[in-house]
Amino acid sequence: AAAAAAAAMVVWSSRLSCCVLHFLAFCLFFSHSSAQRSLRRRAHVDDGYEGDNASLRSLGSGGTSQPLVFFEVSQPVDVPGSHPCSVLVLQHSFASTSGLPPAMGNFTPPVQCGKDWDSVTLKWSGTSKGRQYDRIAAVWFSGVEVLRTCTAEPTKLGIYWEVKKDITRFSPLLREPQLVVLELGNNVDKTYTGIFNINLTLEFFSRHNLGYVPPGLRCPGRADLVLPISRSSPLPDGYWFQLKNESDFGSKSLRIPTNVYKAILEICVSFHGDDEFWYTNPPNEYLEANNLTDSPGNGPFREVQAFLDGTLVGTVWPFPVIYTGGINPLFWRPAAAIGAYDLPSYDIDVTPFVGRLVDGNVHTFSLRVKNAMGNWIVGANLHLWLDHSSEKTSGNLLSYDAPPRHFISHSNFQGLNGTFHTSAERSISYSGYVQSSMGYTVTHSSYSFGFENVLVFQNNSDVQIVTQNIQTNGEVVCNTGSEVVQSQQLSSSFPLYLYCLQRNAANGSTIQACNLTHAFNQETYMISPSCSLFTSLKNSQQAEGEITVSKDNIVTSGIGALQQRYDFASNKGCYYRILSAKNYTILYDSSGIKCSNTS
Repeated sequence: AAAAAAAAMVVWSSRLSCCVLHFLAFCLFFSHSSAQRSLRRRAHVDDGYEGDNASLRSLGSGGTSQPLVFFEVSQPVDVPGSHPCSVLVLQHSFASTSGLPPAMGNFTPPVQCGKDWDSVTLKWSGTSKGRQYDRIAAVWFSGVEVLRTCTAEPTKLGIYWEVKKDITRFSPLLREPQLVVLELGNNVDKTYTGIFNINLTLEFFSRHNLGYVPPGLRCPGRADLVLPISRSSPLPDGYWFQLKNESDFGSKSLRIPTNVYKAILEICVSFHGDDEFWYTNPPNEYLEANNLTDSPGNGPFREVQAFLDGTLVGTVWPFPVIYTGGINPLFWRPAAAIGAYDLPSYDIDVTPFVGRLVDGNVHTFSLRVKNAMGNWIVGANLHLWLDHSSEKTSGNLLSYDAPPRHFISHSNFQGLNGTFHTSAERSISYSGYVQSSMGYTVTHSSYSFGFENVLVFQNNSDVQIVTQNIQTNGEVVCNTGSEVVQSQQLSSSFPLYLYCLQRNAANGSTIQACNLTHAFNQETYMISPSCSLFTSLKNSQQAEGEITVSKDNIVTSGIGALQQRYDFASNKGCYYRILSAKNYTILYDSSGIKCSNTS
């Protein structure tokens, strides 16, 4: 779980938990006295398999014999008043699938859905029963990643969870036959018995639903072509790149069509192993002074970097997603942490580089992660807009400015106690022109980033506190001469606060009490002659609770309470949901489409 930074963390070898890739780092951390190093171990709620905690056994069933329904709070993507044309594209049961090829199937555009659909939803339906780790998974169409997700953790009587994602931006793929790949590495044995049964369904919505503008159709419209920046083969374990340190690169070389006039690079990322909780990692000097040789370090700052032919074209300072076994597993039953079931991706407008891309030569996109340790799973999709009235566009880069990142780290510690302050800033901007059948167009892209993190370790690191915020601002302006034809602005903030207190209990057990507050806040503005769009999302969660974990890594008792407020507003409509839950039970749940004054 999250604030496990102050001391060493023991890692067990395994594969493809959301909390780890190839290494099973515990999603909960435990620190002991200054003479003992903190451990990051893996624990699971006792739903009646072991121990004598009747309260948890009943909680695991939700007081009923029916499977529990788990979910992530998000804006509904279904078209109101419509019945989609649904097509099952893949069905698979993932038992002991680690080390095996991913599930694969062939997709053919469904004749029964016609050709006049204009919105598509991918529906992931999952069931599982027993005890199992959370696992990271992804779905690709011919190498293009359309969903990255973490599985729910099952209970003795079973669970059902569903993820719906609007994938209209990938429409060009769905009009042609595709290879569908689903990677979900899982291990089943006498103790961990949960098999993940997954259905993937596409839901096609028709344009006859008047008055509704699906997210994928909002200006500036969808791309004509989407190319994968991923491994060339899904074997042995998916298309994604797995990076273990900052020296590792994931690279893809490809030749771009010569009639491109607009390009967006979409970055997909998740973090595992020693870096699952990168924002809690102390600086290396602290680890060296305390002789913590096997502990995650490199400090709490991470940056995903994207390169085109060796030139830095963008960075991502990612939202710190918490997986379904993270910090206190009872927090996330039934409602998952923000982004756990649908991890966010990040767009970089690289249109100023189109002149280079359309020169007919092979070009290489590369990804790496600054300060990485453990495993970072990365990939990208290149969205391209084509000039159908021309076989060849041209262009050139007019300006480029990417000064070195400004980074400050200050440590003040004695023994295992201390305070660590880390801050960083960066800006990247560039402009370029494209000559197409639509005329001479100049695009200016600029991005700025801010990072602030304070780690506090007290009581020989038995108290660990993290206060962090990440801010991102982006602006893309497209003009022809003196006329602005499109302007887009995006601003994001990802605040996080985590307080954890740990103490030893009887029979080798450990008690951990944690309070967590985090949020995903984002606003976008887009203006063009044909349309305008404003969106605002404020999605926050507050969680608190306490768990007792046995020496066998089983949560034998505990409480997990969650409050969440989701506010989405736009000039097309609004949606809100307010939720309160505690130990599998929803205490309050209210939602609606009324716009709130506080949105």
